[in-house]
Amino acid sequence: MITIQDGNYHYTEETGIHDIQLQIQKGETIGLMGPNGAGKSTFFKILVGLFPLSSGQYHFKDWTIDKDFLKDPHRAGQLFQQVGLIFQNSDTQLFNTSVYDELAFGPRQLGLPETEVEQRVKDTLALLEIEHLRDRIPYHLSGGEKKLVAIASVLTMNPILLLFDEPFNGLSPKYQKLIVTLLQELKTAGKTIVISSHHFKQIAPIVERVLLFSEEHTITGSYDRADWENDPAIQQSFTTC
Repeated sequence: MITIQDGNYHYTEETGIHDIQLQIQKGETIGLMGPNGAGKSTFFKILVGLFPLSSGQYHFKDWTIDKDFLKDPHRAGQLFQQVGLIFQNSDTQLFNTSVYDELAFGPRQLGLPETEVEQRVKDTLALLEIEHLRDRIPYHLSGGEKKLVAIASVLTMNPILLLFDEPFNGLSPKYQKLIVTLLQELKTAGKTIVISSHHFKQIAPIVERVLLFSEEHTITGSYDRADWENDPAIQQSFTTC
């Protein structure tokens, strides 16, 4: 579903990602590990189309995602519909005056009939068990509630690829457990999921493969479950990220 060859992204004075070689198959659940500043968030922004590669190739399904693709509002909109990014800081993702309108915003931008918008919102509120937040103001919510609403606002778009950037950061154990349960449910539903996290023990039961980013902003290893279950040194490399 996704192929990146020789992928590089450069900010004005520093490297975002360097020499990324990657394939992601439909239905995979992948963890991203690595130190802060290694390029994981930049990598997510490239996948969702916020940043074009400076050099190299990014293919999503049968599309080539480059500057020309992203300059076309129609084609870029198709990508945004199919790739959902849940930001590390939920406050950057929430901007409507009610939780209902937050969840309805994306489907409305797609031009869906209001009856379908309402059904998507209703179903997603039920999935995350946050019906009681329907009429609340997002910026009045707790950190855990904001995270669930941010996730819900992406799920109403029904993307095929979900990107979670440090979903456990700053959350209480209660909400961390809720996020783990939700990730397991999304995996069972067949979604393709990539999770950036420093909490390997929490994502270990969910992910099938771990990509390890280095301080050089590149992927230095790809490990499947058999690798880390049979080699304690690999697990240790994850837990020290």
